[in-house]
Amino acid sequence: MALTRRRYWAMAVGSVILRLLFICFSEDLNLGFRPEVATPVTSLRRLAEGYWLKNSSMSPYSGSMYHGSPLLLPVLGPLTVNRVKGLPAHLFCSLIFVIVDFVTAMLIRATGQKLMSTYHRSLQLLNLSCVQETAGHTHVGDLASLIFLWNPFTIITCAGSSTSPIDNLMIVLSIYGACSGLSSLASFGWVVSTHLSLYPAILVIPVILLLGYGPDAPPSKLFFLKKSNESGGSCPKDKTCSEQKSKEESHIRNFCWRPVLFFILWSLIWSSYILFLSFISLKEFGGLSEMVKKTHGFILNVEDLSPNIGVFWYFFAEVFEFFRSFFLIVFHINILFMLVPLVIRLRHRPCFLAFVYIAIMSMLKSYPSVGDSALYLGLLGLFANELAEMRFSFFLLCGYVGISLLSPVMHNLWIWRGTGNANFYFATGIAYASLQTVLIVECVSTILKHDRMLRNKLTT
Repeated sequence: MALTRRRYWAMAVGSVILRLLFICFSEDLNLGFRPEVATPVTSLRRLAEGYWLKNSSMSPYSGSMYHGSPLLLPVLGPLTVNRVKGLPAHLFCSLIFVIVDFVTAMLIRATGQKLMSTYHRSLQLLNLSCVQETAGHTHVGDLASLIFLWNPFTIITCAGSSTSPIDNLMIVLSIYGACSGLSSLASFGWVVSTHLSLYPAILVIPVILLLGYGPDAPPSKLFFLKKSNESGGSCPKDKTCSEQKSKEESHIRNFCWRPVLFFILWSLIWSSYILFLSFISLKEFGGLSEMVKKTHGFILNVEDLSPNIGVFWYFFAEVFEFFRSFFLIVFHINILFMLVPLVIRLRHRPCFLAFVYIAIMSMLKSYPSVGDSALYLGLLGLFANELAEMRFSFFLLCGYVGISLLSPVMHNLWIWRGTGNANFYFATGIAYASLQTVLIVECVSTILKHDRMLRNKLTT
């Protein structure tokens, strides 16, 4: 899929115009009230309530409304209450989210360009020209950024009074910084994203691998295999042969600790700075202990059982209180169980590993939204060449479209018409989680098949 520069920018600008149109009609669409779009952690209406409480000399965490970062209050809070020339205040926040989405897409595009150049260089060193010719037709950076910009989930999140675009920007900023070898930028994105929604903390593993090994490449054992195959034959000891061998040996990636140590140092600096600013913001309202309890503690304890597209709310609404603590541990530790096996098998593809981790946490977090899915669906385009042979693509596409249409219908039947019950809406959540599970399994399986295909072509 080769896009000309003019065509690419025309499509990018078109996505921005579409967002502006949705923003103009956002009040009629009531997207900010949809449980699929805004959660107790990302709702802009709740942020406006927290900002009002703080301006009234009360803790922004009073009651049970606001559970976001205190640092978002002075940034977005004034935009939620001040009207300019009679225009609704939320329009200005939505305009900021349009800019944030566009910046996120450009970072995804730049990340894709780095991945593509690194992977093509690896294929050249392995003399796999046939694979390179097939993979070279798709510019994954352009494709991934356009998928992100034109994804309906991204558009309704941008216009739906949700702070998810900021969370997504910080996650992509961390991945881009790690791909570029910029430890300070990677640590900033990782620290801020963890501060905002906790779950991105697990991305520290792929970020460290990206800094240590570099962007995705075929397994190192393929380079050793090629070297061993060539060592059996005769090679003239000329300058060209020696230069080729030195390039191959340099591309056999050894872990570099220097950028990782800088990442750890910068993470400590950024964490201290954010905690200091949070303490200053809340020094009259309980300090950091109040913030941790009402933000990260709220996420882990699943205190708000209002319906969403996840599976936590229904289960903990039904479970006996005696077993609540046990199942809280089981549900949250379920994410951690998947980290080690995946990193062992996919450590040579840290960027793809980050995509898998983002998809897993989007599926298993306590307060998910379609904004979380918009991010990993956009990142999916970065691996279009490797995932070209993925099975069930049409089934997954139809499943996402079907769930997107059924979820608001089932919610309406249950809440407003009274002709359904909670099981109607929860069934769409179960189907949604099942689709995401199939997507993750198929993506990982296809990537591993692609690596085996490279090995087979190298040995034949």
